[in-house]
Amino acid sequence: MESLRVQKYISECGAASRRKAEELIIQRKVTINGRYAAIGDRVNPKTDIVTVNGIKIVNKNSLRYIMLHKPRGFVTTMSDELGRRCVAQLITDIPERVYPIGRLDKDSEGLLLLTNDGEFHNAISHPKTQISKTYRVTVRPHVTEDQMTAMAVSLDTGTAGTASNSIKILRQEQDKSVLEIILHEGKNRQIRKLCEDVNLEVARLKRIAEGSVKLGMLQQGKWRDLKKEELDSLLNMISKTR
Repeated sequence: MESLRVQKYISECGAASRRKAEELIIQRKVTINGRYAAIGDRVNPKTDIVTVNGIKIVNKNSLRYIMLHKPRGFVTTMSDELGRRCVAQLITDIPERVYPIGRLDKDSEGLLLLTNDGEFHNAISHPKTQISKTYRVTVRPHVTEDQMTAMAVSLDTGTAGTASNSIKILRQEQDKSVLEIILHEGKNRQIRKLCEDVNLEVARLKRIAEGSVKLGMLQQGKWRDLKKEELDSLLNMISKTR
């Protein structure tokens, strides 16, 4: 995409008219990549970050909503000062600057949503939205009835007005079990801590769904845009909490 004058870009994004945009620039209320803009500055909408009154603006026609199958061994960041592999390396062919919604720890895998829509990102991330996240968890050794009971009690927060977390056994084998755990307000490494507390080792942790959006057969390390019905289902869930 060719660059364009910043005041025109502000107008195209619907943030202000061109004349008003020029006034905002003069008032030093517009920045490009962190520096104050000047009238006539040019921006590339795909690579430059423009803010008006401290708020990032985006052309609604270039909003992206992405599903990524994050492999194990990648951190959920766009860069890493320790030199670890990060999810940004898996989406280099996406021209827009998208960012992860929520996290999957380095040793976990599965469904990760990314977007450049700040309002959508904040709404999905907000605790009151309570969009369910479904995980398939392989634990060792074989899980017992007492361990299941203890984990179920730990997951039941008992908070009025909140959706219930849940846990069930999908498959039992001699030396391991496969569980399904559904969380509505996940905390950092919650599932791993849950299992560790009952002396279970997490051999594999995979997020397979967020709300009605399912990972399906998407291959590890691959991404795709959300389908209209998937995005609509998430937007509908957001609207119910407002």
